[in-house]
Amino acid sequence: MGENVPVRCPACRRQHTFTPPVFPCACGEPLAPPLLRGAAPERITHRTWTDAWVTVRCDACGRQGQWPQPELGCACGAVLRIPVRPVPRPAPPTAATAGGQPPTSPTGYPSHIPLPPTAAPPRPKFRPMTIRTGRDAVTAAALYLKWLGFRDIMQSPERPASGIDLRGPGLVAQVDPTTRPAGLRDVECLWLHGLSASAVSVFFSLAGYADDARARADALGVPLFVMDLTGTPQPVNRPADELVSTGA
Repeated sequence: MGENVPVRCPACRRQHTFTPPVFPCACGEPLAPPLLRGAAPERITHRTWTDAWVTVRCDACGRQGQWPQPELGCACGAVLRIPVRPVPRPAPPTAATAGGQPPTSPTGYPSHIPLPPTAAPPRPKFRPMTIRTGRDAVTAAALYLKWLGFRDIMQSPERPASGIDLRGPGLVAQVDPTTRPAGLRDVECLWLHGLSASAVSVFFSLAGYADDARARADALGVPLFVMDLTGTPQPVNRPADELVSTGA
């Protein structure tokens, strides 16, 4: 649970008690944006894509990502943006903090040791695309799938009725750019599309997944990824870890 904080509406002066929403981190740990106690809320009069997200760091795994900006609706009609504590910038690594260990390659081998002759060549570093719109999220997911090895990926028109945003040989994918966690029905519908097309079903979400959706995806073998506004997907279940490890 997030920490309760008192919030006074600047429009009508009503006093509220606000608890930030909790979403699952990619590591599975529940995480809520840390509220900035004592800071005055801001009345929302104009929304932008960037303002809808805040940077939050998970204390359990250290992963840093974008979370929905906490908001509170007052009875007077005002919608308030609740301030969040900023994430401190990490100190740059030094030789001492690195332990004097030699750098490693993307495969985990030290860079000065050649790969075994039977090893597959490592993928180049993924170059993410900044997400500013819902369409950007679909494009970022397509770039990531190409990086995994899928080919000839086609983007569907905006908000397709089928829910399938990306298609390719042996692939269907859905991208949820909303601020709500993807639900059980979303995962099951995507899996059914993949089953009918004899294709791998892959799900991308900016706000994570409901607990029952994650459990169902694990049972069906559907890879789940979360994305932040940098456009970098992170695997959140075992099928996704396996897809990243093996590629397409």
